[in-house]
Amino acid sequence: MSTQKIPDTIKIIAIEESGENGRLVTQNGPCPRPGPGEVLVKIAAAGINRPDLMQVAGMYPPPPGASDIPGLELAGQIVACGDDCGEWQPGMDVCALVTGGAYAQYAVVPAQQCLPVPKGLSLTEAACLPETFFTVWHNVFDKAQLQAGEVFLVHGGTSGIGTTAIQMAKAMGATVIATAGSDEKCEACRKLGADHAINYRDQDFVAAVMEATNGKGANVILDMVAGDYIDRDFKCAAQDGRIAVIAFLRGPKAETNFLPLLRKRLTLTGSTLRAQPVAAKGAIANKLRKTIWPLIEEGRIKPIIYREVAFDDAQQGHDILKDGAHIGKVVIKMG
Repeated sequence: MSTQKIPDTIKIIAIEESGENGRLVTQNGPCPRPGPGEVLVKIAAAGINRPDLMQVAGMYPPPPGASDIPGLELAGQIVACGDDCGEWQPGMDVCALVTGGAYAQYAVVPAQQCLPVPKGLSLTEAACLPETFFTVWHNVFDKAQLQAGEVFLVHGGTSGIGTTAIQMAKAMGATVIATAGSDEKCEACRKLGADHAINYRDQDFVAAVMEATNGKGANVILDMVAGDYIDRDFKCAAQDGRIAVIAFLRGPKAETNFLPLLRKRLTLTGSTLRAQPVAAKGAIANKLRKTIWPLIEEGRIKPIIYREVAFDDAQQGHDILKDGAHIGKVVIKMG
């Protein structure tokens, strides 16, 4: 069922020569059609995330069967539905997590991965929710089981993941510590709710975390840096601490002493979201809708947008992320 005519050809943002010199270019492509359990969304905006940069660089190929168009999150209006889409109908505004294809005018989305646009948010703001909110919930609350009253440490506090994690952890009753690369970024972390913000360029974050926690350490650590940070995570983790690694900004290899892993009874986990089955992502969507969406609608949690770029300027958005000066999300507006 559709409420409007669906075009045969649409504008997409494709990857030109993936690899070190890979770039984004605007092209025409066929409009996808939804199958059973899928909806077709006319996209208003799409968030940009580091995995998109990795895909352009040739380091993060889409899983089998996924679109090779970049983009992992979107917001827009449903224009058509396949069979068995539950509550979702043409005309509804949604935001959604996808395995690819968000850098386009239209995309097919599994119905289970759709969420309503929270009341009070624009479609542009809603497009910045799925990738980071799904990732933080899955790693910090599902896997690491962060509890109210515990200490939570997040590295990269002003990234899209970081700004989301600070707000979610604080709203759920944790004491929040964030690391960031400048005094300006540390102040941004504090404004978002971080109880302590550590400039890792000026301070030893291990010593700072131990001082802030009276020597007890952090109960849960969200690490997108890895490399030599792993050894330091072990040192500043509390007894029975949980460390969730979600990316490797300092590389996937590290030389470390694993003795604290045993002595402190630590848990070290890793995960990627993109290749997980639809049902698993649907379960995360349901938890977010029940627990976090009301907090967004109350104004206690909000997406932090650093810059909006036009559809034809998507490469500029990637360049902003590469530069690293951003605080929050960069989003493509489809116009």
